[in-house]
Amino acid sequence: MAKASSKEPRELPPSEPMPARVDPCLATLVDKPPKGPDWAYEVKWDGYRIAVHIESGRVRILTRGGYDWTDRFPSIVDDARRLAVKTAILDGEAVVLDDKGRSDFGMLQRALGRLPSAVEAGAIVFYAFDLLYLNGRDLRRLPLRERRRLLEPLVAGREGAVRLSEEVQADGDEFFRVACAHGLEGIIAKHVEKPYRSGRGEWWQKITCKRRNSFVIVGFEPSTVPGRLGRLLLAARNDGGLVYVGGCGAGWSHELSRELRNVLASIVTKKPAVNLRRKNAVFTEPMLVAEVEYRAWTDDGKLRHASFKGIHELEEGSEVYDLSANLA
Repeated sequence: MAKASSKEPRELPPSEPMPARVDPCLATLVDKPPKGPDWAYEVKWDGYRIAVHIESGRVRILTRGGYDWTDRFPSIVDDARRLAVKTAILDGEAVVLDDKGRSDFGMLQRALGRLPSAVEAGAIVFYAFDLLYLNGRDLRRLPLRERRRLLEPLVAGREGAVRLSEEVQADGDEFFRVACAHGLEGIIAKHVEKPYRSGRGEWWQKITCKRRNSFVIVGFEPSTVPGRLGRLLLAARNDGGLVYVGGCGAGWSHELSRELRNVLASIVTKKPAVNLRRKNAVFTEPMLVAEVEYRAWTDDGKLRHASFKGIHELEEGSEVYDLSANLA
């Protein structure tokens, strides 16, 4: 597949102060890839969206929600200091790769210390896919093809903790088919002539091999095996509250099942966060969010063939599936 073609470069914008934070550009979920010469494609990485801020004498790493996670990514910080820039903001994804080179969200969380793990923090890799600021110049008004032209010389060919997320121009349907055949989460399509716009819009589109969203954990059902987890009870947002959307009973190892059971046992409550009566249910405080992959929704609004992919704390700004927004 050929790399995206470039046109004559534009003149760089005038010098401007470096922004303390930039709200990220978010991709809109669509059913199939867009077509046309103005679209380029990338692998959809399965990790944490972060921005790497390089300033004089320091590197900061901010999450999508604006939290400072610099101390959680020491290898990325160390490698970012070696880039040939004075100041920069790189947009991308922090991932851990499995033995087949695929990003694995569960391995990433374990490397970050959410659960006991042999995966070390040094295994985390940052794939940069956009450049928002460079050496005193705010690049967000430039089209994506220009931002990529400036990004690639900085990170292309590197094998450390900071790497380039490769961009290609290809037939979108074929690229998507190949991505799914290789067990990837999906692809991202980006319009190469558009500037960088914070928030969700049509200029970035995501096409996933399976549906995947975040749901609040509101309880669990114990396994018939003592000390293990049988099923997570999940809820989505709806009109400002939470509504039960079914359970998830797959996607974890025996070891992880025990670890999850212990974590949930520490936040048990007698007041369920949803209107639900189940004989064996143990309700928990709505403090954790599960990343879940699933095939579809049932007619009565429950998840079909749900599989657990990861867990994180429910924080302000956490993205949780919203029924009211998706049914609007």
